Amino acid sequence: MEKNNVLLVDGMALLFRGFFATSFRGNFMITSKGVPTNGVYQFMRYFLDAVDTFEPTHVICCWDMGSKTFRSDLYDGYKANRDSPPMELIPQFDLIKEVVEAFDMPNIGLKNFEADDCIGTLAKLYSVDNEVTILTGDQDILQLIDNTIRVAIMRKGQGNYEVFDHENFYEKKGIQPKQVIDLKGLMGDSSDNYPGVKGIGEKTALKLLQEYETIDNLLENLDQLPKGVQAKINNNMDMLHLSRSLAQIKCDVPITCALDQALWKYDKDRVTMKFEELEFKNLAKLL
Repeated sequence: MEKNNVLLVDGMALLFRGFFATSFRGNFMITSKGVPTNGVYQFMRYFLDAVDTFEPTHVICCWDMGSKTFRSDLYDGYKANRDSPPMELIPQFDLIKEVVEAFDMPNIGLKNFEADDCIGTLAKLYSVDNEVTILTGDQDILQLIDNTIRVAIMRKGQGNYEVFDHENFYEKKGIQPKQVIDLKGLMGDSSDNYPGVKGIGEKTALKLLQEYETIDNLLENLDQLPKGVQAKINNNMDMLHLSRSLAQIKCDVPITCALDQALWKYDKDRVTMKFEELEFKNLAKLL
């Protein structure tokens, strides 16, 4: 039997990328009703290109539902370095979900969790019997890769993807996918604003994991490490454990989506009408 290929899209990653790719030139694409649409427009261009490239049978879009999640409860500083979204982007959060709906594609998100947790949960669920491709801009999600889950990271420009799968991952990164969690535990993540172990960067973290495999194993052999590294870990033990929990994607979030609801087929007229309402001139030809 031919396996399904399920595409899980990190909606926020595409929307933010689309917004900033166009707004730096001041091009907000204001409609005649005064609504900015540049992020939505560019999202659609990225999205339709990805569908062409990866040829999914099913597609689901996952979203963050507000900035407060269980991770910000664990650690006040989590993502606290992020500015509030630009004024022109705010109305586009709801607008993009309407456009996704016009494609008859599920929008999935859950308060208190990140899109990544929804993606992780669905990826584990579907990958038992199907192939799963995750489209994102975010390296955290690489921890989910296994025999039937691959990750396409969007690179600069359109139609530019770096695809990681269980065959090429070790060669590209020098560790196994599940070690990504421990890597972030050690080195932290500046974009999510948690520090890991102060003074341990990526190079040292990789070397430690290549030798000891896991943080737990590393801590059992702490006395064998160079004195400097021992001291750094001992001084930051709490933050090491906290950073590791922040890095781990939850794959048991209480969401469901029956696969047949996500079948990739849409009513072209309905989508075209939505595009016309938003005054998108040349998107319909990409359908």
